[in-house]
Amino acid sequence: MIITKKPRTYIPQDLTITWESLAPIFDELQNRNIAGNAELVQWLKDRSELEAALEEDFAWRYIKMSCDTANEELVKSFQYFATEISPKISPLSNELNKKFVESPFMDELDKEKYFVYNRSVKKALELFREENIELFTELQVKQQKYQSITGAMSVEINGQEYTLEQASILVKDLNREVRENAFRTIQQRRLVDKDDLNILFDELIRLRNQVALNAGFENYRDYMFQALGRFDYTPQDCYDFANAIEKEIVPILKEQAEKRREALGLDTLKPWDLEVSVSGKAALKPFNNGAELIDKSIACFNAIDPKLGEKLATMKANNLFDVESRKGKAPGGYNYPLAETGAPFIFMNSANSLRDLTTMVHEGGHAVHTFLTANLELNDFKHCPSEVAELASMSMELISMDKWDVYFDNEEDLIRAKKEQLADVLKTLPWVAVIDQFQHWIYTNPNHTAADREETFKQIYNRFGAGFANWDGLEQQFGNIWQKQLHLFEVPFYYIEYAIAQLGAIAVWKNYKENPEKALDQYLAALALGYTKPMNEIYETAGIKFDFSAEYVKELASFVKGELDKLG
Repeated sequence: MIITKKPRTYIPQDLTITWESLAPIFDELQNRNIAGNAELVQWLKDRSELEAALEEDFAWRYIKMSCDTANEELVKSFQYFATEISPKISPLSNELNKKFVESPFMDELDKEKYFVYNRSVKKALELFREENIELFTELQVKQQKYQSITGAMSVEINGQEYTLEQASILVKDLNREVRENAFRTIQQRRLVDKDDLNILFDELIRLRNQVALNAGFENYRDYMFQALGRFDYTPQDCYDFANAIEKEIVPILKEQAEKRREALGLDTLKPWDLEVSVSGKAALKPFNNGAELIDKSIACFNAIDPKLGEKLATMKANNLFDVESRKGKAPGGYNYPLAETGAPFIFMNSANSLRDLTTMVHEGGHAVHTFLTANLELNDFKHCPSEVAELASMSMELISMDKWDVYFDNEEDLIRAKKEQLADVLKTLPWVAVIDQFQHWIYTNPNHTAADREETFKQIYNRFGAGFANWDGLEQQFGNIWQKQLHLFEVPFYYIEYAIAQLGAIAVWKNYKENPEKALDQYLAALALGYTKPMNEIYETAGIKFDFSAEYVKELASFVKGELDKLG
């Protein structure tokens, strides 16, 4: 169960990551004579080994910092890599890319095996600008400030201190006054840092826009479509997708919101009425603490396939989880692959809710993906585009539902959990459209003010139902909701992928309902490809289409609605 890293064959086993220790290795790669196809392949493997070591070193710095944002030493360790190592590696990696594409033996490589890799290298060369290195360094350091600001947020309710994640459980309370108080308290706390986060975001927009201009693009949106390797769709496709979500998904959710209002016996739904159960029963509590969440999730994955449960059990044995919410910990959740170890680290902020269960199985899907790609020949083969990475995680949310009895003692709670999950699947799509359309506007209008940004967010959010609640008297809070979305600050333009992958996940689940064994095999075979095939071929291997047309949205939404209706 204890993981042992594969021995290094090129770089020293005990390499300490400092610039002084790295420079000679980069020099050797740059100056090595490559006299044939086999030598070029070996050169790629040696370069890959170095990159994996660097990635894992950076991963641990990031993980440790996000687990304890108040620890100055951990922040400094992260910033050392960001400011002293990354900027020096960037131009050298560009030179290595040049060496690769200029090699006369590049054309002798297996065309199919290296197609995606070759395409990525050529795109990186096309986008590289020396003057952007300093900007990327500045961005990396500034983006981390979001964690510091939000990680320090806590509230006091009835004399008890809560992180915002812990306090959000109270917004599901059956007592409407308790819900409203918790909601207002959380939002009021967010407003305390509103101006600081707006100033930070303005700085991030300025730097990102300059990166795009330096690279010869009109705006950062167009630059990022290239940088993210979006070879399979365009900005216009995103606008069309948003229109399809507005047309096909929003009416279903509006109908469900009306049923919720009637069930709760309210004249109007307010934002604090959207999470409480309409069953009249307290919020579901699928586990009692982080340790139980991990153990139950291992049992759940075991029930799907023992090979999957074994992967989470291996992570537990190697202390690769930090799941409980606490003050000073960064918000959100992630699965961080450890490139050399061949396993990931799962980070999240559990407050013992159903949402935490789905976060765990979501990140568990990413974890399975990490394990399945661990032995691919090149480190770059493991770097999947988000549309594929999120297919892994979102499919697992739905596939795992059949085994959720490990979390719930009675059938009634299990059915409630499934209904809430399927409602969330549909709710994901409009929110993704909101954040994606918001980003399109932000980066094609980079000179906007914070007031413009707030107004535009309101307009976009209203278009997609604004959560189907009445926000009268809460205008300030309404215009500030976007600040809770970590992706906007830390990973710009990483969001539409959730909606694309959500459709794919529904299709995988549809297959699973019809033939579990075949669908699971197809899903795992797709994940095992890593990024050695174009995106549409990976989706095809999973037994589904890479498609987000209005017709497909309608078809899959109807399927989910049908499954919801079956649950009663």
